[in-house]
Amino acid sequence: MKQDSLAKFIKRIQKVWGPLSTEVVEQAQVILEDLTKASSSEPWLLELLNGFEGSRELYRDPVHGFILLAHTEKKDLYRVPHDHGNGWVIYAVQKGEMEMGIYASLPGENEEPKIVRREKYRVQAGESKIYLPGDIHDTKCISDFVLMFRLTSLDLKEELGAGRMRRF
Repeated sequence: MKQDSLAKFIKRIQKVWGPLSTEVVEQAQVILEDLTKASSSEPWLLELLNGFEGSRELYRDPVHGFILLAHTEKKDLYRVPHDHGNGWVIYAVQKGEMEMGIYASLPGENEEPKIVRREKYRVQAGESKIYLPGDIHDTKCISDFVLMFRLTSLDLKEELGAGRMRRF
């Protein structure tokens, strides 16, 4: 029986997953970018492209704890600069275009951090960006519609609940 691209993604990512390293991140990025090239005729992807709004968990690994989510966004939706605590993520655009920036945190007045944008770039369908623990970034949907996959190394809701994630 022929496997769909989501099942292939799961099988491939499980084989390469391990503690954070250059090799794991690079291999995960290639595998996630391959998923963005899935045929829109596959039922799971067709459902996401036709009317789905918001965020949906596509897979949670019971052994390694990584999570694959799908997000849809509409033009001009902006997510303020933030990090992912102890987690790392890869954002991959399946359809549409995002603008993303990366920031440095500098000492500010009254012990409040001051952030300065280091770089801003566009991420188009088939492309991805990696954010490691502590990396501060923002996102903005610049096309009418975006379908994006987000691979997280752990459950970000737990990071947020523990106060390790920061929003600026």
